[in-house]
Amino acid sequence: MPRTDDDSWDITESVGSTALGVAAARAAETESEDPLIQDPFARAFVEAAGDGMWSLVANPALSAELADVDPDLRTRMRVMVDFVAVRTVFFDDFFLNAAKLGVRQVVILAAGLDARAWRLPWPDGTTVYELDQEKVLEFKSNTLQQRGARPTCNLRNVAVDLRQDWPTALQQAGFDAAQPSAWSVEGLVRYLPARAQDLLFDRIHALSPAGSWLAANIPAKSALDPALLARQRERSQRIRAVASQVLDAEVPDVEDLWYAEERTDLPEWLREHDWDASAISLAEMLTRYGRSCPDDDVIPPTVFVAAQRLSATG
Repeated sequence: MPRTDDDSWDITESVGSTALGVAAARAAETESEDPLIQDPFARAFVEAAGDGMWSLVANPALSAELADVDPDLRTRMRVMVDFVAVRTVFFDDFFLNAAKLGVRQVVILAAGLDARAWRLPWPDGTTVYELDQEKVLEFKSNTLQQRGARPTCNLRNVAVDLRQDWPTALQQAGFDAAQPSAWSVEGLVRYLPARAQDLLFDRIHALSPAGSWLAANIPAKSALDPALLARQRERSQRIRAVASQVLDAEVPDVEDLWYAEERTDLPEWLREHDWDASAISLAEMLTRYGRSCPDDDVIPPTVFVAAQRLSATG
């Protein structure tokens, strides 16, 4: 179902279902022979949600059946798991490094089903604010609490739609805009219109004094190449057809959830606003961690950005 300005979702619907897909990939990576990450909670989320598109990654039997129907999909599933694995490492390392440097206020925008507030070794005195839609946060908290898990930080859930006035909701939850923070924008930007992306980073900037940190993954410029988009759309339709056959159910088109729009160059924008910003491509991340790097038609055109606010004058 195409996006609308005021759409909302449960965890198994629309954008919520993509969080389950990412959790399924983290579960598959965690349970692999040589995992880059250890996420002891990812499997709990997919089990609590029941069967769905995410099962094709989380369930080895279904993954094998999918590959038998179309062998090319085995490579594509491996790429998805590798993508999620290196993305998770990128953001985990970002937060742990910021914490080592003394940051004790963390904001995870569009927190989804990553359980960093529950699995990372946060220093004493760290407060983590998780922002997402109410149903998503409730599903995560209920699932983990039912399994006896406890946050490893002072966790504050902020149930809010990021297209609304989330800065007010964040501050009402106790956020101190005078203190340096570490912000993450993971797996979010392509689900926002370009104008909403600009507003999001304007708001982060306004709430970030010197010494604050920011990490994000964003679509690469090549993501708008018409020929690439056409090839990706064709492959996506083929995957949906095979997945529907394996699951014996209709599979939604996740590409309808994305906004393929010209966007502000985030690293450049950050530098113009007095942030020290760096960027690395997904291909470089895969190579760094010893994962295969297929051609550009297969890997998601993604760039990882990390930045530190140098002063409050920009």
